[in-house]
Amino acid sequence: MTETTRPNVLLICTDHWGGLLTRRAGHPTVMTPTIDQLSRCGVTFTNAYTACPSCIPARRSLMTGTSARTHGDRVFNERAEMPALPTMAQCFRDAGYQAIAVGKLHVHPQRDRIGFDEVILNEEGRHHLGDLAADDWEMHLADHGFAGQEYASDLNNNDYVTRAWHLPEDCHSTNWTAAQMCRAIHRRDPRKPGFWYMSFVGPHPPVWPLQAYLDLYHDVKLDEPVMGEWVRDPASLPHALRAYPSDGGDAVRTGLPHEIDLSRRAFYATITHIDHQIRVVIGYLREQGLLDNTILAFTADHGDMLGDHGRWGKTVLYEMSAKVPLVVVPRKGDERMPVNTDDARLAELRDIMPTLLDLAGLPIPPSVEGLSLLRDQRRAHLYGEHWEGDLAWRMVRDDRYKLIYYAVGNRRQLFDLQNDPRETRDLTAGPAHTDHLECLTQLLIAELYGGDEAWVRDGKLIGLPDKPAKPKLDRGLSGQRGIRFI
Repeated sequence: MTETTRPNVLLICTDHWGGLLTRRAGHPTVMTPTIDQLSRCGVTFTNAYTACPSCIPARRSLMTGTSARTHGDRVFNERAEMPALPTMAQCFRDAGYQAIAVGKLHVHPQRDRIGFDEVILNEEGRHHLGDLAADDWEMHLADHGFAGQEYASDLNNNDYVTRAWHLPEDCHSTNWTAAQMCRAIHRRDPRKPGFWYMSFVGPHPPVWPLQAYLDLYHDVKLDEPVMGEWVRDPASLPHALRAYPSDGGDAVRTGLPHEIDLSRRAFYATITHIDHQIRVVIGYLREQGLLDNTILAFTADHGDMLGDHGRWGKTVLYEMSAKVPLVVVPRKGDERMPVNTDDARLAELRDIMPTLLDLAGLPIPPSVEGLSLLRDQRRAHLYGEHWEGDLAWRMVRDDRYKLIYYAVGNRRQLFDLQNDPRETRDLTAGPAHTDHLECLTQLLIAELYGGDEAWVRDGKLIGLPDKPAKPKLDRGLSGQRGIRFI
């Protein structure tokens, strides 16, 4: 393909948007008209996962096409630099593309461009890491007379206390990200195809949708959080779940029913807000005559438990946390991907890099471990992991069953995702599933590395001794931000 005929690529990434939270996935409440329309124009991968469900490890997999074992982070290491691997952005640039990112990268240092020509940054105010200079969204607020006021509404990046956005609409990070993406495309070099990465920080808390989007859900009957039978006795839960009761969410986890309802309603409103702003960017591409020659992809770094099984946030390996949306829309006329289809193969974030390179007709680096979803390749099982030591949890799922393993206490859970997609019934106790349990256990053992091998003796899982869980105290209010004097 020549410079003028090669397709552009727009990769849209969100944060905390689980794969079950779309109309296409059958969610009974959340409104996602844009994602639903894009799904009809391409392929929806209905079993897409983040193998390490928190922001930094997931994004390293997304941008390098590798597993946590290769890229080096399965514990959310905020100060780890990107590994010396070809990134998706660099591969497109090496092929003559102009690569621009807008929004969240979540790398260290924060101004590392990881192969992009330009990064227009929103890093959620993580100045505690030593990156004291304002990011581009903070500078936008300062230019509009609201310097340091982004967190003045008292909301929190790791909790679900909510209220409507407190500044003008064009200062909201979601609107800013869409507008900046349109501006970046407008400023493109017309002689080069574009690789554009639009990375929204939402629906990651703070949960602060515009009032107009809260109003959309005001009279909507909300679905209830799902509670598994295995959660009924909290004292019987694996040590890791008792010691780490949620990834954030402490203020809401013990809240009154109407507080929990409001938080979930506002989270859905945030999703719809993002969904509508994606339309703005699609509209800009259409009016510029670029849309038909642009590959579109939509995903998230991980999901959010949103009260399911009494948990909030991510890192755990249950479906609401580990499953992600993944829609790929080929450029117009590319019949290698059938439109308006669902593909149930097991997919991962590390598959996105080779898939987009393949669709664009570019070589896939040998370092990439993911599979191109353009090709008829299938993995028989998928491995997931997060944390090390006492909080370690691991996962294997095949085309039907999922095994989750907690090292402390040597605890296993087995779920039949075909008949129980929200993981309400743990099947480990009964004899009917002994063969499935043993098969997945052996697959899990074969995946262990980095000290996890000590959990195995004579081919059997022995784990680590059980222990009591100490209460978690949170004086920092889940990483509460404050007013900034900049």
